[in-house]
Amino acid sequence: MGTGPVTNYNLEVENLSKSYGRRVICHDINLTAAPGELVAVVGPNGSGKSTFLRMIAGLTRPDSGSVSHRYAGQVLSSDRLHKSVGMVSADLALYDELTALENLKLAARLSRMHQDCKQLGDALAEFGLAGRGDERVAAYSSGMKQRLKLCVALLKRPSLLLLDEPTTGLDPEGVELVWRQALASGAAILFATNDVAEARRASRRVRMGPVGGWETDD
Repeated sequence: MGTGPVTNYNLEVENLSKSYGRRVICHDINLTAAPGELVAVVGPNGSGKSTFLRMIAGLTRPDSGSVSHRYAGQVLSSDRLHKSVGMVSADLALYDELTALENLKLAARLSRMHQDCKQLGDALAEFGLAGRGDERVAAYSSGMKQRLKLCVALLKRPSLLLLDEPTTGLDPEGVELVWRQALASGAAILFATNDVAEARRASRRVRMGPVGGWETDD
């Protein structure tokens, strides 16, 4: 599943702000993250956690501030950024009419990676989907789809992994499997969650809202 994350990668967020009308998503958020670091994005439902991750991914424009993805101090090109960022979210769906293996093949092709069927089958096995690669995703349970989404996101060995409610629909065994694989990737991880226990996995947290900012366990 790729050659490993870019270890000289750094995420830099400066004075990031976003509002929809009177609803403040975030105001002057600053953060940095490097491979191996874990940051939780917290806040109540509707507070803007998903929007924040989309801004980090470059899918939503902030009102002000900046998001920089750098390798060895240089800002990544859009093509390099696509290869360096993996994302799991509800609105980035799988192709239900395709099999799990076909979804992985398509993801590999879009990332310009060369993966044979054995390598992709091994990747599925790492997520507890051994022997299920030839089944259409439409027949998968919600938990199986969530594991497959992370498998797709990790296929290119991203340096930054953005996870929006990553354990939704998973049983306890699935939760531990997803986190084991995510942490083993070595990527910088930003994850949105409403689960207090899950948020404690990270020593740093970003809270959304007009009085949002850093929370740490230091």
